[in-house]
Amino acid sequence: MADVPPFDIQQVKCDLIVAQRECYDRRLVHAAKWAAEMSRALSVKVDAKSLIHAEEAEDFWDEYDSYVLGKNYYDVKEFDRAVHVLRDCTSPKPYFLRLYSLYMSDQKKKADNMPESSAVPEETDNEILKILQTELLEKHCKKELDGYGLYLYGVVLTKLDLPSSIDIFVESVNKEPMNWSAWMELARHITDKEMLLSLRLPQHWINSLFMAKVYMELQLNDNALAIYRTFMERGFSESSYLVSQFAVTYHEMRAVDLAVQTFKTLEVMDPYRLENMDVYSNLLFVTENKAELAHLAHKCCTINKYSVETCCVIGNYYSLRSQHEKALLYFQRALKLNANYISAWTLVGHEYMEMKNTSAAIQAYRRATEVDKRDYRAWYGLGQTYEILKMPNYSLYYYRRAQLLRPNDSRMVIALGECYQKIDRLQEAKKCFWKAHCLGDAEEIALLKLANLFVALNEREQACQAYTEYINQADKLLIRDHSVLSRAYLYLADYHSSKKNWDDAYTAAQKCTEFPETREEAKGMLRMIQTQRTQDTPVTPTAMNVDDSMDSMIHSDLYNPTAPRTFDRVTPVNLKFTP
Repeated sequence: MADVPPFDIQQVKCDLIVAQRECYDRRLVHAAKWAAEMSRALSVKVDAKSLIHAEEAEDFWDEYDSYVLGKNYYDVKEFDRAVHVLRDCTSPKPYFLRLYSLYMSDQKKKADNMPESSAVPEETDNEILKILQTELLEKHCKKELDGYGLYLYGVVLTKLDLPSSIDIFVESVNKEPMNWSAWMELARHITDKEMLLSLRLPQHWINSLFMAKVYMELQLNDNALAIYRTFMERGFSESSYLVSQFAVTYHEMRAVDLAVQTFKTLEVMDPYRLENMDVYSNLLFVTENKAELAHLAHKCCTINKYSVETCCVIGNYYSLRSQHEKALLYFQRALKLNANYISAWTLVGHEYMEMKNTSAAIQAYRRATEVDKRDYRAWYGLGQTYEILKMPNYSLYYYRRAQLLRPNDSRMVIALGECYQKIDRLQEAKKCFWKAHCLGDAEEIALLKLANLFVALNEREQACQAYTEYINQADKLLIRDHSVLSRAYLYLADYHSSKKNWDDAYTAAQKCTEFPETREEAKGMLRMIQTQRTQDTPVTPTAMNVDDSMDSMIHSDLYNPTAPRTFDRVTPVNLKFTP
């Protein structure tokens, strides 16, 4: 069980009910929604006395009419009217709502002015943000900001790309731990586990959920799942939020079947939910499940055709059908609705890549990395783009950034190996391909690339070992790439013939006759082997080793259908990459 401190489930329920009310009073609707969903998942009764409003300051009631009118203006998105009617308010709630309305007005105008046809945001005027920064800084220096005011101050500093926002968010969650939006903003700034553990956070039950969220972002998925399981066991088994986090975490772990199954469970629990459905559509896209993706797109469109999630789902649907112009249009619509929607920027980059517009793809991927530096997909996309542009040194840098974010993802390591190979750093390339194989490369692409590299370097014994294991794995995984397998068998036949291992050579040559590409050449080899096999004694070959530093390379049997496969016992090696 995860190290989650014990908590009183009734107190948790009270905290959530009060948080929902307080956040909604300030129109922090996402935090309010989260608190309400979590509260509804808890089937416990609470004492009504504990839910009585905290006594408001006297000046709040003097400003009550302005506050209520301002809330209504905000609700109909008349943000400037809300700012105007609240201009003289000084009590915490109306004061926060005035500044928050000013912030939302500025963000809406920027979104409205962003051209839909471009993936690149224009230079924006930050005058309003600077006005907010000045006013909030003055209040902060006087220690007049509550937890919600500190949250808004942190958001403004983040928009201005000022590093002090981290300290402000930490201060905010310590003053008001039940504002989930503040925790989520803080999570965006955490780059590694050491930084996470160094923060002085409140000893509060909600801190554990924050830790789980950050663990997931940092690819510490087992830690995240352990915390979520603990909360499920302690009363949150009906929480759609927790189920969604399980699904997203499985997606990050590339446990595709488990993720899809969990999303289907989530659909049953919360059939009109749009949140995280874009992630579900990514899974259906990867598995090329056109029917399910079409159904999901239709369903989301029926619920709300103008949500960012719906736009991304429909975009994925068109992309799977290779209608990339339409897909791009929907991803850009998602950005029109939310310019900071990270996955949409990455998907825009992917579509530009499909349309061979590398310049626009680079700009979209760069924008994604600006929004979230932890988005490995954007870094990987940049690497692919520069690879297409035949700029391997640039590509190497971006693949390295992606690999640092996903150290156990074989795709990142293979990409690094290919870049090293292109710039003739072949020893690093070998290590990368071997590392990728040890990490569990599903289709054994890494092993094949390693074998081909050995062939290019004329390291024949090592190539033999790698091709042998590739064939064994291909047999287990039912890989039927005839051109690759025929070339591998032909190489083995030639190698064993050169070593006068006639039995192994005959077996490999016999397999070559099963493929049209090598059939005629194999027949000639079989005749030669048949003549020689009774005249010579086989020579025992040596084992494959990549280099002296890779102690986990092992002595493996050469190709023999009945020989034990010792590669399965190999453990990954820790490699240091030097881009």
